[in-house]
Amino acid sequence: MTDSQAPEKTGTEISGTTTTGTNPLAPTPLGVRTAADVVTPELVAQLTKGVTGSGRTANHTPFTGEKLADLPESTPDDVLKAFEAARRAQAVWERTPVRERAAVLLRFHDLVLERQAEVLDLIQLETGKARLHAHEEVQAVAVAARHYGRKAPSYLRPKRHAGAMPTLTKVTELRHPRGVVGQIAPWNYPLELSVGDALPAFVAGNAVVMKPDTETCLTALWARDLLVEAGLPADVFQVVLGEGPVIGPEVVRHADYVSFTGSTRTGREVAQGAAARLVGVSLELGGKNAMLVLEDADIEKAAAGAVRACFSSAGQLCISIERLYVHESVADAFLERFAARTRAMRLGTALAYGADMGSLVGERQLETVTRHVEEAVAKGARLVAGGVARPDVGPYFFEPTILDGVTEPMSVCTEETFGPVVSIYRFTTDDEAVELANSTPYGLNSSVWTKDGRRGREVASRLRTGTVNVNEGYAPAYGSVQSPMGGMKQSGLGRRHGSEGILKYTEAQTVAQQRLLPMAPALGMDDEKYAEFMSRSLRLMKAFRFR
Repeated sequence: MTDSQAPEKTGTEISGTTTTGTNPLAPTPLGVRTAADVVTPELVAQLTKGVTGSGRTANHTPFTGEKLADLPESTPDDVLKAFEAARRAQAVWERTPVRERAAVLLRFHDLVLERQAEVLDLIQLETGKARLHAHEEVQAVAVAARHYGRKAPSYLRPKRHAGAMPTLTKVTELRHPRGVVGQIAPWNYPLELSVGDALPAFVAGNAVVMKPDTETCLTALWARDLLVEAGLPADVFQVVLGEGPVIGPEVVRHADYVSFTGSTRTGREVAQGAAARLVGVSLELGGKNAMLVLEDADIEKAAAGAVRACFSSAGQLCISIERLYVHESVADAFLERFAARTRAMRLGTALAYGADMGSLVGERQLETVTRHVEEAVAKGARLVAGGVARPDVGPYFFEPTILDGVTEPMSVCTEETFGPVVSIYRFTTDDEAVELANSTPYGLNSSVWTKDGRRGREVASRLRTGTVNVNEGYAPAYGSVQSPMGGMKQSGLGRRHGSEGILKYTEAQTVAQQRLLPMAPALGMDDEKYAEFMSRSLRLMKAFRFR
């Protein structure tokens, strides 16, 4: 079928059309649903009950560019009201036993999996991503809910420590919630990077005031509605909507702790605002992530993995791969296989499984991707695959793109593209590959491919990124929620997941009880004898390997 024979999209219809290269395939057999079938006035009314807002705004679907829903818009006064309500609710919530708080997360886990079809539709409509990529968010949220639902009591329980004077000093470490967490969530993963990050804050006894991106807020509001159904007090989870430069600083202004995921530029502003108030902050920011294909890698598996690593969610993922370093001895064979797989990818707008990649989120992302590719080609880079927008599929679609011969000062070489574009580079030694991969101000994620697991782990240990995946792109490290995930260098501060992902939402308190003898001269000792006694005691504690 030629382009002229492709099914025509009208109104807000979400068609089952997929394309490979420039040849549209037949509609998927699951039929056609419209945005209006999913985003009903009743659904919008139900979800937006959780928004504190006195104005009006709207969001849109990238699949067609048309409006999805009318929404409340918050003012700075509305943000203040949200924090006031959250503080009142948090005072009660923190007194709820931690096991009861954790039980809310476990019920939420079950509800998300039972009703995933609802949120998959919303994620697709709001972000434009393919359904399988939307399901990654469902997986991630379920895993986080299960983990903190099971592990929070042990992370938060009082801990005994050795005291200053053995047996005489009893020390306990307590963990208190910070209060009300201000969360600013991005548009690209509206389920996982909104409620997924809020779950450990809730189970630690905090309330949350969240500002999701307006264009993808229905997904976050759906998750809030489900959490309330699971037993979370409604006022503990407040949502405000509005323009980032207006509402974002207001969230930072009132929060007891700030959680932010977004660009490095905005992250610096958030950090400055939090620092001025001496409140803590965690930031997951940008990346220019590298994948290393060593000469002993399984080329077929590496090529398939590169498709996942580079083009999931149309490359609009902080931990996706934008730089691909391949050993010169296997570069041609790898590139042939990778390019063939990339050219065979199916673009689509169906609210169903089947498409390999969806849309960019909007005009700004399309402009950046187009600029990076066109500039690189104009300066001598070679297009191996893709390289063009696809308005025949949707207004913001861009083909998955591979560039070879990229050099500085091409923007795509050093700037984060945040789209379906990857550049290929060649290397000769592991040392050279590590040096090239580390030659960026970012340090979020990286990937190493080799048949030798020990070698892969050794190379991984030399990469200056918060997570490294051996023989996969990003999912194993991110999905291993008992381990910390976050960025080095300009890719952020703090970590999500594991103990760090929940303890950051708490204040540590040390309670030390002195027994029998004071920490002062006693039993008739004068100052000099007390000093001698303590000096002998310190030597003995070292000799007996006290810590």
